[in-house]
Amino acid sequence: MQTRSPLKIAVLAAATSALVITSGCAGGGNKNRDTAYVARDVDTLYAAAKDRLDQGRTREAAALFDEVERQHPYSPWARRAQLMSAFSYYVARDYTKAIQSAQRFLSIHPGNKDAAYAYYLIGLSYYEQISDVSRDQKITEQARTALTDVVRRYPDTRYAADARLKLDLVADHLAGKEMTIGRYYQNSGKWLAATIRFREVLDNYQTTSHAPEALYRLVESYLAIGIPEEAQKAAAILGANYPNTEWYQKAYRLMDRNAPGTVAS
Repeated sequence: MQTRSPLKIAVLAAATSALVITSGCAGGGNKNRDTAYVARDVDTLYAAAKDRLDQGRTREAAALFDEVERQHPYSPWARRAQLMSAFSYYVARDYTKAIQSAQRFLSIHPGNKDAAYAYYLIGLSYYEQISDVSRDQKITEQARTALTDVVRRYPDTRYAADARLKLDLVADHLAGKEMTIGRYYQNSGKWLAATIRFREVLDNYQTTSHAPEALYRLVESYLAIGIPEEAQKAAAILGANYPNTEWYQKAYRLMDRNAPGTVAS
């Protein structure tokens, strides 16, 4: 998922601005120095990291924020730098490191006031990696777990509000995967296996956009198996809930052709 919603950008910006506190020391004059290993006082090092972030040099910024913690682990800046490192990796699209940095922050500061933001970054980092429905959906499941965690832990926050929106999209994506597999089984003549996949959509993703088609596909599959009574039930549910869709019209014609008298006009 590469498109970043205005709400998400606003949430990230607002949360990150609370973390970015610069000191009076200048850090921008050291651009040619080794950003990873040059020992510097904590104020200068943090300012240099923020300077790189402001310039869009996000990987350098992340490395410098990591250095704040490494060189000054007991400084108040270290906690702030851990989260800024996670954010910098996220902006750089290095989602694995973003997750690792946020998880490290949570392992050290589980009750910190910025923990909600760390959980949110983890959820976003998984969400951004969701692939098309033809591929393995492990990342999609991880995104759902992480975003659900945000909603469960911090239900009244702006992070939870955005997480809820994304969970709807994640559910639609997972339902799409089940539909793809179900159609494959249908095309292979494996009608019983297909019905299991379409039932999964209706049992666990009934509010997604795939529900009407799943009901139609059940009509097809049940008729192919030779149990028109079940096909009629699926068609009736389709007509009751989605009467104006193309899927109901197709199901009606299919039932009328293969099991006349089982559907009402």
